[in-house]
Amino acid sequence: MSDQDHAEGRGGLADAVRLVVRTLVYVVLGGVAIAAIAMVAEFLGPALALDLYTPPFAAWWTVFTAVVVQGVPFLLLGTVVSAAIGALVPERVFSRLLPRNQALAVPVAGAAGAILPGCECASVPVAGSLMRRGVAPAAALAFLLSAPAINPVVLVATSIAFPGQPLMVAARLVASLATAVVMGWLWARFGREEWLRLPKAPETGSGTSRAGAFAAGLQHDFLHAGGFLVLGSAAAATFNITVPRSVLDVFTGSAWLSIALLALLAVVLCVCSEADAFVAASLSGFAPTARLAFMVVGPMVDLKLIALQAGTFGRAFALRFSSATWVVALVSSVLVGWWLL
Repeated sequence: MSDQDHAEGRGGLADAVRLVVRTLVYVVLGGVAIAAIAMVAEFLGPALALDLYTPPFAAWWTVFTAVVVQGVPFLLLGTVVSAAIGALVPERVFSRLLPRNQALAVPVAGAAGAILPGCECASVPVAGSLMRRGVAPAAALAFLLSAPAINPVVLVATSIAFPGQPLMVAARLVASLATAVVMGWLWARFGREEWLRLPKAPETGSGTSRAGAFAAGLQHDFLHAGGFLVLGSAAAATFNITVPRSVLDVFTGSAWLSIALLALLAVVLCVCSEADAFVAASLSGFAPTARLAFMVVGPMVDLKLIALQAGTFGRAFALRFSSATWVVALVSSVLVGWWLL
């Protein structure tokens, strides 16, 4: 082996070591940020509430920080995966794994969502990275919807929240995967290029190493998506303190209204997909199909996810895609609930 080959080998090893170190640093910094947010919520929130003499503000602050703290770890996970895809995975890998026919690529990408244990905050940057690497938008969007809804962590949490009810777990899996695949097919058939703003790759400069590309991608995606996570969390907290419980109780008497109500609540409550099954299980006054709709809609359409989609793919896309996804998820929940529950 020549000296040049030895030099290139040492350079590749050095890049790999730097990549691992940078990843660990960003993970540690993310953990520090989460701890800082928790400390602010614990100490500063009550102090501000006392200074302003506004108990509603204390309630708003509690919900806001709960949603942010719940979402930040998975947003960090998603941005790490996204940056790794952009820096390490060649485009030819995706062309080999996914069928060239979009009609076939969509269900394959939807089923692949089962391998990523994250929530909806993680799926948006990963889907954006897949599009940058040449994956068809329809397939990437199917992955975006399925990943937070059918991964093993979510299904195990659902089985624990509904002990002795395996059909509820099966219903969630079937309804969520069906929604993701149908939305992928709908986008392949009716989606327009001008509706979707493809995310741009972060500028890294010529001659940048893989470690540098990874760090640039991680910083860009995390800071960009984090701002929209905060905006969506603020909207969810505002709804929680402005809509009285008595208004929600009016809808429990009607099966159809209760399904629509919980589907809407899933949008505004912004509960993480790993925890929404326990919230659904606590809603014992509602029919099983209504609780299924809550669990199917939530990981695919909520305020923070809409904000993240708008920041990544544009407002025109987010409004159209989220509205259509909500309808398809609701219909899928009703059909699967009628079949299995």
